Amino acid sequence: MLYTEQAPSAWVHFALCGLVGIITAYIFVWITKYYTDYKHGPVRALALASTTGHGTNIIAGDWLMRLEIPTGGLFGTAVATMGMLSTAAYVLTMDMFGPIADNAGGIVEMSQQPESVREITDVLDAVGNTTKATTKGFAIGSAALASFLLFSAYMDEVATFAREPFTQVDIAIPEVFVGGLLGSMLIFLFSAWACSAVGRTAQEVVNEVRRQFIERPGIMDYKEKPDYGRCVAIVASASLREMVKPGALAIISPMAVGLLFRILGYYTGHSLLGAKVVAAMLMFATVSGILMALFLNTAGGAWDNAKKYIETGALGGKGSDCHKAAITGDTVGDPFKDTAGPSLHVLIKMLATITLVMAPVFLECLHGRGPPPEPSVFARVMLLPPNNVSSPEL
Repeated sequence: MLYTEQAPSAWVHFALCGLVGIITAYIFVWITKYYTDYKHGPVRALALASTTGHGTNIIAGDWLMRLEIPTGGLFGTAVATMGMLSTAAYVLTMDMFGPIADNAGGIVEMSQQPESVREITDVLDAVGNTTKATTKGFAIGSAALASFLLFSAYMDEVATFAREPFTQVDIAIPEVFVGGLLGSMLIFLFSAWACSAVGRTAQEVVNEVRRQFIERPGIMDYKEKPDYGRCVAIVASASLREMVKPGALAIISPMAVGLLFRILGYYTGHSLLGAKVVAAMLMFATVSGILMALFLNTAGGAWDNAKKYIETGALGGKGSDCHKAAITGDTVGDPFKDTAGPSLHVLIKMLATITLVMAPVFLECLHGRGPPPEPSVFARVMLLPPNNVSSPEL
């Protein structure tokens, strides 16, 4: 597949693309570790900001994470994506380490183990927070590369069905620019709904815990057993109920925008207006989603590890005012890194997939305009039968 007589050195270029993907995965790991591990300056600076109160902890965390955000064609990009995903087994292993260490710490706390045991699990928990942030950064990077390929496939599909070239999206057109704004707004609205769902569910759990304390006063003296199942049921049902609205937003938005501007294009004489607006929406949503996900994942991990750093005895240790401020930051960061951030890379890929599947619906029925344009090099390679696969001429 990577060798052809017309371009005997093509395999070298594609091998380099795969190497770039692997290097990109390593860069994601290194950068995320630097900004979320309390052994490095950013998290220690965040912990130091907690000494002056809760507000400065939040401001420092927000500023710190905003600071963190600052080649051979589509087939090469596909190979780079494959290279990046070739390390997925190791990344998944790192991702599983975090919840295991976190739950171990919870078991130690509930079983009232000695403080020395909790100190060990705290260190493991801090490492787990870093690995979780690292793997989430890897996930958003792979989602970005995959979405780029799906976007190119969308443009090819539109050109094929419209029977005219579709290689550019001009955001100087007001309707197309509006589509881009809607794409960015979609990311922020989705994140807001995800975080607000956490807040509402947390209120339900707190009210349930307070009810049990009132009805079962012996819980605090270990004379009565709490109803753990009720709290678990509340969280489980809320997790399904609260994600209906964000999920519907991700599915319905591109379809509604495409159909609306298709109708507008029919009356204004722009046959590709619907497809162009959806393309702009997808581009803006992908870019905004990548940056937002990086911000949320890294901010949550940094706030959590800033608290862990203080609990090691630094800046007053547990129970100090600095520690209380860090707990506030950790509470804010939990829905960032555990809910909104991880769901954004799913949203990005879902938008790209939906637009690709629904592309013909966004077009007017155009006939008699001649044969469809020549497929792109990427499309020709991906559609070749397995027994006749060769790389395109470079």
